[in-house]
Amino acid sequence: QVQLVETGGGLVQAGASRRLSCTASTRTFSLFLMGWFRQSPGKEREFVAAVSQNGIATAYADSVKGRFTISRDNIKNTVELQMNSLSPEDTALYYCAAGPGGLRGSSSYSTRSRDYNSWGPGTQVTVSS
Repeated sequence: QVQLVETGGGLVQAGASRRLSCTASTRTFSLFLMGWFRQSPGKEREFVAAVSQNGIATAYADSVKGRFTISRDNIKNTVELQMNSLSPEDTALYYCAAGPGGLRGSSSYSTRSRDYNSWGPGTQVTVSS
């Protein structure tokens, strides 16, 4: 497993942008699938975005497609989520997640929470209208 720490959450106005960052404590970061999930009060945790081990392939939930961008830096052991055009519906606790990947340099990613076995404590994003 990997220790993950998210930063960048906060209170923003609707229409604003915010960048979340997640730092992983591992020497083999490039071997991990990485993703972002979120959970709002009273709702189940939901998939937001995923990036492949090599950082080339990405996937997004329909609700954030075109507004959010996920990226990773396999040198700095970080994965970021750039969030634009935020709306109150984006208010949630955002989690960074890591899961075992395949061969080094793989373009595989996962949108399923069960494929991730390491989770950060989360960072709260609140969007005011």
